[in-house]
Amino acid sequence: MTMNWILEPWPWYIGGPAIAIFMLSLLIIGKQFGMSSNLRSLCSIGGGGKVADFFNFDWKAQRWNLTIMIGAAIGGFIAANYLSDNTVQINESLLPQLQEYGINSVGEAYLPTEIFALENLNLKNILILLGGGLLVGFGARYAGGCTSGHGISGLSNLQLPSLIAIVGFFIGGLVMVHLFYPLIF
Repeated sequence: MTMNWILEPWPWYIGGPAIAIFMLSLLIIGKQFGMSSNLRSLCSIGGGGKVADFFNFDWKAQRWNLTIMIGAAIGGFIAANYLSDNTVQINESLLPQLQEYGINSVGEAYLPTEIFALENLNLKNILILLGGGLLVGFGARYAGGCTSGHGISGLSNLQLPSLIAIVGFFIGGLVMVHLFYPLIF
């Protein structure tokens, strides 16, 4: 029996309904999905409630979401290391622009080795990764959720703030890629 069905990307008509069934199930049992809310739970577990009231809540009510987070991490590790060829298919017309930025590992690695490989880990790359992580973390909390929370959970619940957040995420991504990314690299 071949494993190609799990090694290849699934078509929209499989993934879309699977997400819809999952979201409908959560809606029926009164839960809301989102990954960034797990950061609040983890800070609460670590004693963050002693420092800020924001972290002083019953994190045990969010155990189900922590389980999803752990499952996503384990599943991502298994998929990246055992169920894929670890490359991303990129449009050929993008290759010259990436090469201008000094990224030549396209098609050879899942992440650009020029940024993420241990031998290329320098102060500039560390600052970029830390700065990006802080901005994404702050932005997710400021927006009241991350892209998965707003894009999947919020939009499926027809929440206008989630639509506004998604539009903001796309605009921010376009600005980053077209204005700031060339300046950084």
